[in-house]
Amino acid sequence: MSIPQISEFTIRRHANAKSFQRGEAYYEAGAVNTVTQRGDLLQADVVGSEAKPYHVNLSFDSSGLTSANCTCAYNFDGWCKHIVATMLVCARNPENIEQRPTLEQLLNRLDYIQTQRLLQELVTEYPPLIEAIDRHVGWMTNQQKNIKPVLRIITIDPAPVRRQVRQILRDTVRYFEEGCEEDPIGEELLSVVQTAVAFSERGEAENAIAILEAITSTCAENWDDVAEYGAENDEVVEELNNAWCEAILSAELTPEEKVDIQINLEAWQDEWNADFGMIMEALRQGWDYPPLVQVLEGNITERGAWEEDVPDYADDLALIRLKILERQERYQEYLYLAEAEGQTQHYLTMLGRLGRVEEAIDAAQTQMNSMEEAYALAKTLSGQGVLQQALDIAQSGLNLPGNCQYELGIWTSDLAVELGNTEAALLAIKAAFQVKPSFVDYQKMAELAGENWESLKIDLLRIIRTDSSWGTESAKVDIFLHEGLIDDAIAIASELSSYYSELIHRVMDAAIPHNPSWVIANARRRAEKIMDAGKAEYYYYAIEWLKKARNAYLESGKKSDWLSYRENLMQTHARKRKLMGIFKQRDME
Repeated sequence: MSIPQISEFTIRRHANAKSFQRGEAYYEAGAVNTVTQRGDLLQADVVGSEAKPYHVNLSFDSSGLTSANCTCAYNFDGWCKHIVATMLVCARNPENIEQRPTLEQLLNRLDYIQTQRLLQELVTEYPPLIEAIDRHVGWMTNQQKNIKPVLRIITIDPAPVRRQVRQILRDTVRYFEEGCEEDPIGEELLSVVQTAVAFSERGEAENAIAILEAITSTCAENWDDVAEYGAENDEVVEELNNAWCEAILSAELTPEEKVDIQINLEAWQDEWNADFGMIMEALRQGWDYPPLVQVLEGNITERGAWEEDVPDYADDLALIRLKILERQERYQEYLYLAEAEGQTQHYLTMLGRLGRVEEAIDAAQTQMNSMEEAYALAKTLSGQGVLQQALDIAQSGLNLPGNCQYELGIWTSDLAVELGNTEAALLAIKAAFQVKPSFVDYQKMAELAGENWESLKIDLLRIIRTDSSWGTESAKVDIFLHEGLIDDAIAIASELSSYYSELIHRVMDAAIPHNPSWVIANARRRAEKIMDAGKAEYYYYAIEWLKKARNAYLESGKKSDWLSYRENLMQTHARKRKLMGIFKQRDME
């Protein structure tokens, strides 16, 4: 499988200016070790500040990149520098990507004996692997050969699941007792629930129910242990509701089995103080609920698939039913249910995916009410190859309410560029810029605007001067410094905490010839706050601020004022030996 085309414009859009700059430096320094491709996965080790290289994983499918992850601790805006460096290798030197076989291809080379030997050697090298193997073997095989068969055909042993859930709860108690702020209960329990969902998705709903029974009963019996420490069950119960409903609606249950499940669920919800109302309703309705049957036959009324009051979970239950109908390729029933239950996005995109493009476009004229619906339909139409219609829908979506204006604007702009429609591209990227200013998008608009750039620039500068959204400080400073608007950059830097020291340093460096007095006052204030507090671990940062103040003093011809201020500092903080040591070491003359 070939990797999708990756442009540097795409990389810049997913990383802030600082990460791209550093990532490019890593790329040019050769910090990216061999990039390997195994099917739809790209992997690379990137040499960084730690002894061990950072590991980058890039996943993609036929539509493009689906995820990008790195083992570094970066948790800020966009991709980290290690991902950027790896992506640059893919964009600039795709011929350097080493092709390697996938896991499936590797295993296909081995016979039964060789596969056993491989697993044995891996467990010897990684002993904890035996627990994972034990758990999965328990799920995949029936270890209760002598038990009388039950009505449901169950081929997995739920005992390992119960043990796993009990261990998660015990670990959570230990985490709480050790004073840890984060506990493993949410993420790890949800991962076990997803195991049941996976069984439902591959047509083994009876096994899914067995797993869910094990999870739910074990949680109900043991939750008091973690509840003492304030653990709440809301998130787990929500996921269990969804997973149970999918399993029940995917299984062929007898009336006796339904009664048994209902009795158990009622007992568990009372013991656990949980709300399993949606599961009970799915169990009661199945697929034979008269209003639902009418809808699936195309008889749609204002009440949708309900004969009584519509519950709060109606949308969730409808989405689960749609998932099952799609899996069973019951597409016309899918469309009827989506339309009846007001699932407009799913209705429109399914029409598009089925190639019923004109129907989708006609329905969009009256039913499309949000950016999200427009974005989903536009992408679907693009995948069908009807690019102009996709652009028309996307442009309409930018005038609708929603929370994806930036993403929709950028996507629309890229499509318009591909179609040679510069005017549409410019309007779309401007719409994105209005909600999330970006220096990369600013430069792209300058390129698209051509001779109209000066008038557009005035409007864009007005946008960022009045923008008050969080997280756009770096983009604003980049733009203001690019345009030589030092006072605007100073206004932003003055309000920033010292957490943004690198950004403030950039503004100070640019401001020294323009407004040295501001640099001196601002840098002194930040340095003195650290020194006066006597926080030795932060003295290094105080010295960095003082260096900016010194440069401003010297550049403005006030060396004597600097020396006087320096002498006063040394007298005031003479007893702070660590500070004085750094002061002298840095040669703060």
